[in-house]
Amino acid sequence: MAYLDNIKTFVRVYELGSMSAAARDQRISAAVASARILQLEEHLNVRLFQRTTRTLHATEQGTLFYAGACRIIAAVDEAEAEISNVTKTPRGSLLVAAPLGVGRRLIAPAIPAFKDAYPLINIRLRLSDRKLDMTAEGLDLAFFLGVPEDSNLRIRKIADCKRVICAAPEYLARKGVPKTAASLISDMHDCLSLRFPGAPEFQWPLQTPEGVKRFAVKGPFETDDGDVLTNWALEGYGLILKPEFDVAEHLASGALVQVLANEPPIPIQMACLYTHRRWQDPKTRLLIDFMVRHIQSEMAGAA
Repeated sequence: MAYLDNIKTFVRVYELGSMSAAARDQRISAAVASARILQLEEHLNVRLFQRTTRTLHATEQGTLFYAGACRIIAAVDEAEAEISNVTKTPRGSLLVAAPLGVGRRLIAPAIPAFKDAYPLINIRLRLSDRKLDMTAEGLDLAFFLGVPEDSNLRIRKIADCKRVICAAPEYLARKGVPKTAASLISDMHDCLSLRFPGAPEFQWPLQTPEGVKRFAVKGPFETDDGDVLTNWALEGYGLILKPEFDVAEHLASGALVQVLANEPPIPIQMACLYTHRRWQDPKTRLLIDFMVRHIQSEMAGAA
């Protein structure tokens, strides 16, 4: 397995462009990652990377070897998947990503039950509201809200999530309750935005009597962390647009109040992304099917 471990480390160093990042990804030390690359270079009798104190770039030989290394890893994955199909005992690890709200409120609570049902499958969960690159992150599958940009990935739709605009009573008492979607702009309401580096101009798509319209709202704060956004709203700093499941407890307690119920945001798709290769792996299919059933059940119960 040592040679295969060396190949896997090489692939992650190549994809991430960093020895330390690849080491973190594989949960090994940078020294171990460096030693694996050196062993591989000695075995192949070529230099795979050009290194300086600050940069690391693949050589021509490294680029050629990367394509073959990916095929080797894919072949091993397929062989392990075949064994799992024959023995009916899926095993191994899955690296899974999800947005903070989806992950904390829907995915993470279900993982212990999945582990009980499939004790030989280990889940590594990464939660973030930032945009993720599945290849760079080494993800097996990712849950997401919205429409993905990468058309090379497979998509399994889970549900259309109802969204709401809401704010703390303190904010509404101070700034007034918006009566129409247009009043978000005309009355200069403070609309708190979930944004990340490189995101397009932020707009709220609302269902008005004239059809769906997009409003270029503005506010004093923006963040790439959905829970921070909710906390700002709870503290009275402005209006937020969130999936209903993400703020349900605050709406039920009265800590947040829904507005514009007659001109609501359009629903947002929840789905999961995975590569065609990962779909061949039984443990990937098992986790997706399990989470789809769990999430749909949770949303049906909350409706």
